[in-house]
Amino acid sequence: RGNEDLYTICQLLDINSDEFLRRRCIIEKSVLKLMNYADGLVAFGDSNFPMIRGTVKSADKPFAIFYKGDIGLLREDNLNIAVIGLLNPDSKIEQIVRLVTSEILKHNATIVSGLALGCDSIAHKTTLEKGGKTIAILPSPLDNIQPKENIELANQIVANGGLLISEYYEDHKSRNDMIGRYVVRDRLQALFSDAVLLTASYALNEAGNDCGSRHAMEKAKVYGIKRGVVYNNNKHHNISMYDLNRQIIADDKAVIRIDSENMSQEVKRLVARKVAKTLFG
Repeated sequence: RGNEDLYTICQLLDINSDEFLRRRCIIEKSVLKLMNYADGLVAFGDSNFPMIRGTVKSADKPFAIFYKGDIGLLREDNLNIAVIGLLNPDSKIEQIVRLVTSEILKHNATIVSGLALGCDSIAHKTTLEKGGKTIAILPSPLDNIQPKENIELANQIVANGGLLISEYYEDHKSRNDMIGRYVVRDRLQALFSDAVLLTASYALNEAGNDCGSRHAMEKAKVYGIKRGVVYNNNKHHNISMYDLNRQIIADDKAVIRIDSENMSQEVKRLVARKVAKTLFG
């Protein structure tokens, strides 16, 4: 059936068999090169392919994932909480990220984030300092960790029992391609997490402000995954770094609102998982 399958694939891709084989050879060489930097590759349909949280349409599901570290952290029974935010937090936001990450870790959760500078890095580092495990989802292949400033952090994550994952086996082709990969990466933060917590972020506006966290929060809502935001109206109502938080609260009354005054109680709500129904439930 090999030739029949090849013919069918070529029809679907609208290319001839020689072109298909040429492309496959290029991909195979790229994958083999990458395996020096990865512990493995899991593809959709494999018995150990990670369980996706929420209700996700086929187009948003990853086809294959390269990983380094403990792929078991993506199991369905592992409590994963994404902690995300902007690239340039001030000292007060840095403090709240540390506090809320530490509180989440008290519930034996694994922290998910994107290895970006700012809030992502603080969440990863706080987890390591507290002896927890963390998952970094990359917009680049494992042989080209981005951002470069966090290569050592990525190594520490793996060395301490954590996980790096990426959908990519080759570098981006253009600036627009790179930007697109960050957006695509953000959806993985949602579909591999039981809840997504936004610490702080600008909202999209005409001044050019935006943050990748917006994409992750939007996808979490679409997938039906629990969402939380850090926000205190008395403290944050006129701070632009909380514009997205404020916008999400206005649009979604079900979102969990966390601040330093209610942190313990509301984090418990954030990490609480639905009880599976029994045959008689």
